[in-house]
Amino acid sequence: MAALGVVCVLLGAAAGPFASASSEEFWVSQSPAHLVSDRARFRRYLLYDVNPPEGFNLRRDVYIRMASLLKILMKSEEWVMVLPPWGRLYHWQSPDIHQVRIPWSDFFDLESLNKNIPVMEYEDFIAENGGPFIDQIYVLQSYAEGWKEGPWEEKVDERPCLDPPLYSQDKHEYYRGWFWGYEETRGLNVSCLSVQGSASVIAPMLLKNTPARNRSVMLDRAENLLHDHYGGKEYWDTRRSMVFARHLRAVGDEFRSKYLNSTNEADRIPDEEDWTKLKVELGSSLGGPYLAVHLRRKDFIWGHREDVPSLEGAVKKIRSLMKTHGLDKVFVATDAVRKEYEELKRLLPEMVRFEPTWEELELYKDGGVAIIDQWVCAHARFFIGTSVSTFSFRIHEEREILGLDPKTTYNRFCGDLERACEQPTHWKVVY
Repeated sequence: MAALGVVCVLLGAAAGPFASASSEEFWVSQSPAHLVSDRARFRRYLLYDVNPPEGFNLRRDVYIRMASLLKILMKSEEWVMVLPPWGRLYHWQSPDIHQVRIPWSDFFDLESLNKNIPVMEYEDFIAENGGPFIDQIYVLQSYAEGWKEGPWEEKVDERPCLDPPLYSQDKHEYYRGWFWGYEETRGLNVSCLSVQGSASVIAPMLLKNTPARNRSVMLDRAENLLHDHYGGKEYWDTRRSMVFARHLRAVGDEFRSKYLNSTNEADRIPDEEDWTKLKVELGSSLGGPYLAVHLRRKDFIWGHREDVPSLEGAVKKIRSLMKTHGLDKVFVATDAVRKEYEELKRLLPEMVRFEPTWEELELYKDGGVAIIDQWVCAHARFFIGTSVSTFSFRIHEEREILGLDPKTTYNRFCGDLERACEQPTHWKVVY
């Protein structure tokens, strides 16, 4: 397919800067009815998508990068983040469960997200935008020549597409694509941008010489943009705002209480609903009287062969930790296939696992079950995860936010023959 170019004519600058105001003055807790206002006519929309094979927890990381970009854009114009619906992920393999067009509110608390940046669901965007149309789609890619030796340079340029974009024009010259399962969505223009650098590198292009009618801009393959402030206050503000949906937290808390003798009060876990008011000292939280384990299998068995243990090796480590920390309960989150899981259960019969009924799985989806697993792991007295797994990374962050001792958090399994078993890096919350 030939490279796609921008076919629109530049008509002028977009709406000018809006009056300064704190975030909570104009977007927190707005209902869809409130969104349709005179001000909405001047609002611009940032949409994004990620490479289809990428998993749930990497996508959460990309959201943090996009939030950083949005904050920069908002210094000049009024923008809102349109949350990309969830669905059709590699690890969501439960049969007979409808798992497309899933709104963020199924997994995360939107009020909490809105206390950091203005966000809206995709269907609310369609209603406010007057239809399922996206003015400009930029497909982000690397530079064909790669990064050459020398000083690192952040840059962005409109370039021919290196790979055929996953969009095709229909007879009306609209662009059709995946669009999160919303087949009615159409793109008006598609072009490719070569990018090298953090998310902020693309901000000037979005602000300068953008047609006034390009109110909605989508960045596809947004994972190509890097973090602007990884590990800093802005990073942690966004990460802390990603509070799990209340109903999933409630399920996890009920499971902890019923099977693991764990409650927030007994475990000295802060019970604050508003993340902006949650500031705890590391080590002040005790955690529930159980060991939590994230044991990644499937593609990690061959993809990370050297630092993923055998089942026997993992069980040996689990029993050693239980003895060392005086714990007689162990919660296991694992993606092991049925045959491996049965073997794990034989080797570790006392293990506890959240196993939803079919009705619960249909309600919570695979993503919700994964969140419940992470929530239970986050509240344990001691946690051990899998090397380079974003699932384990997110648990590290959750435990850091809750104030658990870092020594009980940043631990991972070692391969059976691994000699230099480096443990995870401690990333401290910055308030």
